[in-house]
Amino acid sequence: MTIKEAAAAWGITERRVNELCKTGRIAGAYKESKQWFIPNDTQKPRDRRSRRSAAAQAVPSTRKPLPIGVSDYRDACTNYYYVDKTLLIREFLDERPKVSLFTRPRRFGKTLNMDMLRTFFEKTDEDTSVYFRDKKIWACGKPYYDHQGKYPVIFLSFKDVKYPSWEETYQTIKKLIAMEFLRHSELTSSPALSDYEKEQVALFSKGTAGEVDCQMSLQMLTLFLHKHHGTAPIVIIDEYDTPIQQGHVNGFYDKVIGFMRNFFSGGLKDNPHLSYGFLTGILRVAKESIFSGLNNLKINSILDDRYSAYFGFTSDEVQEMAEYYHASEKYQELCDWYDGYRFGNTDIFNPWSVIGYFNNDCRPKAFWQSTGSNDIISEVLASATPDIMERLELLMQGKSFITHIDTGVIYPQIQNNPSSVYSFLLVAGYLKAVRYDQPYGEDYMCEVALPNKEISFVYSKEILSQLESVIPRASAIGIQEAIYKMDVDELQTKLAEFLMETISFHDAASEAFYHGLVLGLCAMLDDRYRITSNREAGEGRFDIQMFPLNQRLPGILIELKSGKDCSEAQLEELAQTALQQIHDRAYGAELMSRDIPSILKYGIAFSGKKVSIAADVWNHKRGSPNTAIL
Repeated sequence: MTIKEAAAAWGITERRVNELCKTGRIAGAYKESKQWFIPNDTQKPRDRRSRRSAAAQAVPSTRKPLPIGVSDYRDACTNYYYVDKTLLIREFLDERPKVSLFTRPRRFGKTLNMDMLRTFFEKTDEDTSVYFRDKKIWACGKPYYDHQGKYPVIFLSFKDVKYPSWEETYQTIKKLIAMEFLRHSELTSSPALSDYEKEQVALFSKGTAGEVDCQMSLQMLTLFLHKHHGTAPIVIIDEYDTPIQQGHVNGFYDKVIGFMRNFFSGGLKDNPHLSYGFLTGILRVAKESIFSGLNNLKINSILDDRYSAYFGFTSDEVQEMAEYYHASEKYQELCDWYDGYRFGNTDIFNPWSVIGYFNNDCRPKAFWQSTGSNDIISEVLASATPDIMERLELLMQGKSFITHIDTGVIYPQIQNNPSSVYSFLLVAGYLKAVRYDQPYGEDYMCEVALPNKEISFVYSKEILSQLESVIPRASAIGIQEAIYKMDVDELQTKLAEFLMETISFHDAASEAFYHGLVLGLCAMLDDRYRITSNREAGEGRFDIQMFPLNQRLPGILIELKSGKDCSEAQLEELAQTALQQIHDRAYGAELMSRDIPSILKYGIAFSGKKVSIAADVWNHKRGSPNTAIL
């Protein structure tokens, strides 16, 4: 059998089977044309690491703690389990672009990597080489470590600049600039600076500079540091677009863009007092001309191969981490929940969530969802067209689709161009690029899908929060219970109450309206069912199918009809017609072919705020339905 077949039979990953073959752990395994073959009757090898795990539990742990929320490089690499990303420095020094922009989703290690760059390059009184001598970069040799500790560094992080008004945002940025001037206290008495320049340093350090002065602060600080040290500084701006996103959400977008445009232009564009610049963020924000004329900017997006392995954890790094924390047998669960991202040519795990998983005694949950605002996806859903909602439904079914991706997407495009939502979702970490082509410029045609279970949870939670403004939670639970119990009396009563409470006669105009409401109610059962809508089955297209994720649960089919000004008798007849359509067009064929033990079938008819339901159940053993009509 092949590696793939062995992995399926043993319940482990193909990577793990390949490792077992390479290390001689599988008797009789042989390699032919780069492919391993394993005797068919081979049993799964015992996991030696699991045995070590049991033994390790009997002695006090000497393992390093997990770096939860640690973004200080010195602290992380000294006191915590650190995943070595120092080869990012080698790649940069091999290329040496004047200004580099790294765009990655939040919580993928951007701040820690930027602090690593600062620690490596910054000229200080401390010998900071001790933090790198046992790291991969030091083994690369003298051409690389000769740059260690040789540059003055300007470091600003905007990751916590999250305020509802421009005034609060500006005051915070102003204080960050003042703190950076204070950090370079050597300038206050520098013999290389004129009296006027020292006055400017004091002005910024005291926080008394005006807004125009603050826009020029980066340009001035690079000049002063260059004059004092004789070496042009390195500028590092972490999460530069956080204030921009806040401006978009809270209505001061134009003001923050105007400030940032002048701030970056002065410090990064044609600046002879700059050695190198590094910026990180989620979006490029290119089309506002925030980097206008900055022709020395090298953009490294999630679709680029260069630097693809340095933000987030690779599969090898996660396997090593799992072994270190005696949880190798949990690797597949880690893959299901937190793998699935693809940056350039590298498969990537969400590092924040992997760390959270180990810290939570290897119990999975959506750790990333709670790390920040999901305003972007909420806005997408609030303004979603029917086509977008249908595609989001496909994603939650584990499917993919092809769409245009613009890596230079900007925040206002969400409202002006609905099709841009997939570009936002991809760069923000809510989608993965399964494959892509770059036909022209910076635009791509991508096949996109949800990365993993964690992101599926985020979608479900955000979509349900949108539905809850229309569907009261108590009503939804009562209707779900009635559907599941096949209590037709209760279901009709609950649906009628729901219609009376939530819709007007004007709203109740079409079958599509009722379809959307019922689909929303069913979606709240998505942890137990895979829900599909308007899909081909048998000899037609059913309205709603609920495929059980647990074989002990029944399958559910729902067909909807609506009529205008129907009498009770007409409404009952319409419900029966809907139910009969399920039988006549064999909508249950797929569920029956999957050996689902029973299928609940509902024909539901609406007229205004009135409802009638016909139902029966198909049982695999009996093979014949029992029918009830109300």
